Amino acid sequence: MDARLPAHLEVSGLIRSVEAAGGFAAVLSKGERDAGTIMVVIAENGANARAYERMPQLDGTRDWSCSKKQDPENKSEFSEYLERRGNQDPDLWIVELDVANGERFIGQS
Repeated sequence: MDARLPAHLEVSGLIRSVEAAGGFAAVLSKGERDAGTIMVVIAENGANARAYERMPQLDGTRDWSCSKKQDPENKSEFSEYLERRGNQDPDLWIVELDVANGERFIGQS
């Protein structure tokens, strides 16, 4: 039996937690309701965006890792990366969290 939380519930919980902390959260791309993977984009006041994805570890677990950081000189590159990842994986959820110290919501602070 898979003890994994369905993607839509995890996304909903992230959004509620961020909003309760006074931040803003939005689904940029909806993936597969139950088994979709999740990418979390974390920003602070719309700047300094970082994309996090769960990556397989040597011990078999899946931990959050930063897969892309926004280049302040070329912001469109970050948007293109998100679009490319969404095209590669139609089951991917992309959720943006705009809140101070956003990494705390995925256990990375």
